[in-house]
Amino acid sequence: MKKPWAGRFREKTSKIVEHFTESISFDNRLWRYDIEGSIAHAKMLGKQGIITKEDSEEIIRGLKEIAREIETGRFRFKEDLEDIHMNIENALTKKIGPIGGKLHTARSRNDQVALDLRLYLRAETKEIISLIKKLQKTLLNTATKYLNTLMPGYTHMQRAQPVLLSHHLLAYVEMLQRDRERLEDTLKRINIIPLGSCALAGTTLPIDRGYVAKLLGFKGISENSIDAVSDRDFAIEFLSNAAILIMHLSRFAEELILWSTEEFRFIELPDAFTTGSSIMPQKKNPDVAELIRGKTGRVYGNLLSLLTTMKGLPLSYNRDLQEDKVPIFDTVDTVKSCLTVLNGMLPGIKFNTERMFETAGEGYSTATDIAEHLVRKGIPFRKAHEITGEIVLYCIKNRKQFRELSINEFKKFSPVITKDIYSYIEVEDSVKTKTSRGGTSPDAVKKQIRRLGSLIG
Repeated sequence: MKKPWAGRFREKTSKIVEHFTESISFDNRLWRYDIEGSIAHAKMLGKQGIITKEDSEEIIRGLKEIAREIETGRFRFKEDLEDIHMNIENALTKKIGPIGGKLHTARSRNDQVALDLRLYLRAETKEIISLIKKLQKTLLNTATKYLNTLMPGYTHMQRAQPVLLSHHLLAYVEMLQRDRERLEDTLKRINIIPLGSCALAGTTLPIDRGYVAKLLGFKGISENSIDAVSDRDFAIEFLSNAAILIMHLSRFAEELILWSTEEFRFIELPDAFTTGSSIMPQKKNPDVAELIRGKTGRVYGNLLSLLTTMKGLPLSYNRDLQEDKVPIFDTVDTVKSCLTVLNGMLPGIKFNTERMFETAGEGYSTATDIAEHLVRKGIPFRKAHEITGEIVLYCIKNRKQFRELSINEFKKFSPVITKDIYSYIEVEDSVKTKTSRGGTSPDAVKKQIRRLGSLIG
């Protein structure tokens, strides 16, 4: 197969080199965006009189035919044509003759691939945002369903204070909201058209970059042709956002794994989203959640991969940039699959509300409420903390719960303690009184649900 650069070379490209340098095995997924960009470019060339309108229309017709062939599986991608751009251009020339060679006027594969990647990431980022939004709604619905369910809140994996299950779930909705906002902001930098920068220096031909940007729905035009063909900041930013997103998903998956153990027994995962053991018949394994946790590492690796690729590249384009696609494609696929499986699994989870309530009051989880009771009596918090610690130690030694202490026992530790202390030591009362903004009281959580509901839409 004749190479597009054959005029300069005396020898054919080695088959070893062809196999080593090809990218069609993975960048073929860009075909739709490559054709979309080429159609817009052909329209611009015809509009500007750089090629005739008849040639422009013939090129567009040929590109649309190729698109139909790819969609129906009749198109054969060829390794010796190297990449998606040359596969499509070669097919176009075979289909419509020498006119097909006019399509590459006033562009290079350097700005062409940058365009394809931006079109691809723009579409995929929007889809990921949609999947995040769906997961937020699912979590919000679950929080509303279990609005008043009590559970232990943890710090250092130790029972700390009683909270509402709804409050706990809303913490993940907040994380996902930040993930959405980051991705939405990244769209601003993805949505910049590089086409027209050519190899690196622009062109002498009278192109209309604004027209192409309008056709393709871009909000901005790259202002430096050298930067435009060598920039992958938008991709790195996407990968960074994806790494933070999947970290949040991994944290949630970890809690589902813990909660489904016999030790916790907070939830039962749906059969359809668990697997069994090949040797132990009784097992019900949280493999789906474990895989979400496990796939987090590959997304982190993809971010580091592209950062490392970029760190030593002089301006402008270098072939190293071919290595940007696999980490981007893999991250997109991984993040979408994790969001999809969580969206499918979450509605089927059964929450053991009795077990959660039972454990919420264990471990002297309302100790802080006693300290705050003392603060209301005028005792400095540090002293109140010390007194409460002594009460806890007394209870441990005597194997008693707070509710089992008489008022006289309480008063041994501080004479300011009054009978109203009993309205602070039960878990229900503890939760109800956490009315500060963002707190775990039912009223505070209802406000959070309304606020998040309006943000999610």
